[in-house]
Amino acid sequence: MKQYTLRELAEHVQGTVIGDDACVISGVAGIEDAEPGQLTFLANPKYRAKLQETRASAVIAAPDVEVPGMTILQAQNPYLAFARVVTLFSEKKHPPVGVHATCVIGEQTAIGEQCAIGPHVTIGNQVTIGERTILYPGVVLGDGVTVGADCILYPNVAILQDVRIGNRVIINGGAVIGSEGFGFAPDGESTYKIPQIGTVVIADDVEIGANVTIDRAALGQTLIQHGVKIDNLVQIAHNVVIGENSIIVAQVGISGSTKIGKHVILAGQVGLVGHIELGDHVVVGAQSGVTKSVPEKTMLSGSPAVNHRLWRKSQVSLLKLPDALKTIKALEKRVQELEVKSGS
Repeated sequence: MKQYTLRELAEHVQGTVIGDDACVISGVAGIEDAEPGQLTFLANPKYRAKLQETRASAVIAAPDVEVPGMTILQAQNPYLAFARVVTLFSEKKHPPVGVHATCVIGEQTAIGEQCAIGPHVTIGNQVTIGERTILYPGVVLGDGVTVGADCILYPNVAILQDVRIGNRVIINGGAVIGSEGFGFAPDGESTYKIPQIGTVVIADDVEIGANVTIDRAALGQTLIQHGVKIDNLVQIAHNVVIGENSIIVAQVGISGSTKIGKHVILAGQVGLVGHIELGDHVVVGAQSGVTKSVPEKTMLSGSPAVNHRLWRKSQVSLLKLPDALKTIKALEKRVQELEVKSGS
């Protein structure tokens, strides 16, 4: 069992202990579930009252939080500090190093040292896999694929022909990278399929959720840049570019040739039309539909998406609309009555 003193944990997260810094912590838990010997955290002020009832030995909280009689590890960003502490205690069990006997490996393939290749993995021809990379059961790597070092590909991930994956990339189960882009040309009566002969490039430190699909480019590349985090069930079409450290939340759909800047956040179920550009630090609220390019540092909501403040005002006005209609009808009736009385 891993154990750390609060002093050690404070040094790890660059925090300060108020109380017993020699207290030994053997695990982490939520405020309501924590037991003695465990560390919890407070990131949202609305849960502050629950600290009076928690059984945790200590809590990670912001510098302005004080609870009489409780040991606090103060940190400027409690949520981030808690995440770093959880990393210390986490212990994932991966497949053992080596290549399982049921793995099928093509010709001219290079597998780095200390890789773990699980059962029923299929590796095509001229594939390169970096050191310490883990392939869970059922993973498929097509011909010409490159996977960097320290990657984790969970069960049934499919990386198709000529796709390039960087270092320290995590791809969750069922994701398909390099699937055919959706390209068809009408010929009058039906549609002619346009060959998608480009590729997909995934940069370092990207994380891709379960059942994500990233289409290969028609020409050139679909590009996911450094540090991007993609949630489950996201569709990314051909020739899309997503800038560094952007966050794409579940069920987002991004149409072809759209370019997304750095540090962009697309909330759940956002839809983007094709051939537009979103600047750096754009935030788009859940279920919004973006139909045109967006300048940097803009916050949007609604469908079609508009400035977030305008959208909030419109939503308030919409709720008042039934009463406004009643008032209008009453005024119309009053006008009619006055017209009758005046003989006009």
